[in-house]
Amino acid sequence: MEAKSLRVPGATLYYEVRGSGPVLLAIPGGPTEAGVFTAFAEQLADRYTVVTYDPRGHSRSTVDNPNQDVPVAQHADDAAALIDAVSSEPAYVLGSSGGATIGLEIVVRHGDKVKALVAHEPPVMELLPDADRWRALFGDLKKTNRTDGVFAAFEKFGAAVEEGGPSYAEASQPSEPTPEMARMMERMSANGEFFFEHEIMPIGGYVPDIDALKASPSRIFVGGGKESGEQGAYRAAVALADSLGIELTYFEGAHGGFGAEEAFGERVHETLQGS
Repeated sequence: MEAKSLRVPGATLYYEVRGSGPVLLAIPGGPTEAGVFTAFAEQLADRYTVVTYDPRGHSRSTVDNPNQDVPVAQHADDAAALIDAVSSEPAYVLGSSGGATIGLEIVVRHGDKVKALVAHEPPVMELLPDADRWRALFGDLKKTNRTDGVFAAFEKFGAAVEEGGPSYAEASQPSEPTPEMARMMERMSANGEFFFEHEIMPIGGYVPDIDALKASPSRIFVGGGKESGEQGAYRAAVALADSLGIELTYFEGAHGGFGAEEAFGERVHETLQGS
């Protein structure tokens, strides 16, 4: 693994490169970071040059002004800059949860840089009939972070994400985490305040440009977890696929592939090769 940094407007991004072959950029969601894709990257490193990174303001990626909101378009421009930094060719992109929302915006803004996108359960709640409820929830999470603290906001956030389906919090980490896993969890906990204050409203309020997505040269796959039940992000993925006129691509596991990591990685590979 090579750890590198990239200067972009207003931030310095930390990223990791593994393997060889066509570039596959993995974009994490929520307050997470590159570390959530470590096993995924190692699994596919014999087939791809896998690039993982900490979004601006998360973990090891810094921002010049930590008091500014981060629009989805800014995240998309950052990801496009990473693609340019590692390849002169279009890349494959996997986005998970909020990272899938960013992936959609990359296709809109920089479609020539994306060969194919797997957008796994993007929380595009504005496409849902209960969008008003989700909008209010995201505003409440921001308020809770300010008034009651980040741990209270995390508790509400976790309950909202898991509503309608299985709990994946326990499945996302071993019962006895390795030292590296423990460090990653500590970093992600520290990302919470920035996420709730400056990102959850832009990401949660994102409205995909359906016409631009349909017109893009990028191949788009919208993913949904077989075990996600009726969770909000799964329902949003179904709504997005319907809007694009494509079939939902099913993946083992639940939101983010939790509970079926190895099968999830193989399914991503199969989907991309089918593109």
